[in-house]
Amino acid sequence: MQRAMRLLECVAGHEHGAPAKQLARETGLALPTAYHLLRTLVHEGYLRRDKGLFFLGDAAERLGSSGAQEKRRSTIVDALARWRDAIGVPVYYAVYRDGEIEVMCVSDTPGNPAVEEWADFRETGHAHAIGQCLLSQLDEETRRDHLDRYPVQSITPYTVRDTNALLRRLERTGRMEPVMERQEYALGTVCAAVPITVGTTAVTMAISLPVHQADRLAAAAQQLQSEIARLLGSLAISISI
Repeated sequence: MQRAMRLLECVAGHEHGAPAKQLARETGLALPTAYHLLRTLVHEGYLRRDKGLFFLGDAAERLGSSGAQEKRRSTIVDALARWRDAIGVPVYYAVYRDGEIEVMCVSDTPGNPAVEEWADFRETGHAHAIGQCLLSQLDEETRRDHLDRYPVQSITPYTVRDTNALLRRLERTGRMEPVMERQEYALGTVCAAVPITVGTTAVTMAISLPVHQADRLAAAAQQLQSEIARLLGSLAISISI
């Protein structure tokens, strides 16, 4: 296995391919051993051979893509944990993808637990800060399409009452302005969501607090926005997955 990995790494270093003899020499393998491993790697799809030269195959490309994606996810997980500890609140990361609201990652602690998803987050985007923030970043047609599929409905006594009222609220929201909601999704909870521009993808980072700490919400949202701005370069690359 270790020798096969050395061959894969060596091939990866030759953008225009390399012959077996060169690969054997550079990896320090005996030529018969290198030939045997190269044939096996070609058979398994990790390498491909073309006119006597070896290149990375589809299986190796998928493996590399998977590793890169995991590294990008790790960057986001680490950032959320850091902000959770710095601000003292649960932190959420969500995107709008393929017509759906997706909460991709949540970082909380036993002392500061995340909001329980008691009503499907995807179907109640009108009620929570995450959904409202993502909807505010969409164009009018996409936003109305979403609300046609997931109509506004009362989740709590504080939920926005109808589609027109929600649309008016979203239109008043500044492009990079945090979105806040108080007990619209879950009684006893207030939330804020910060919009993030990543190409054409609607993205948000959000926080939540118990209602008795509602006076902390605006300052905590501002702190989150400042933390995001500091890391936005590397974070944008990680988010665009």
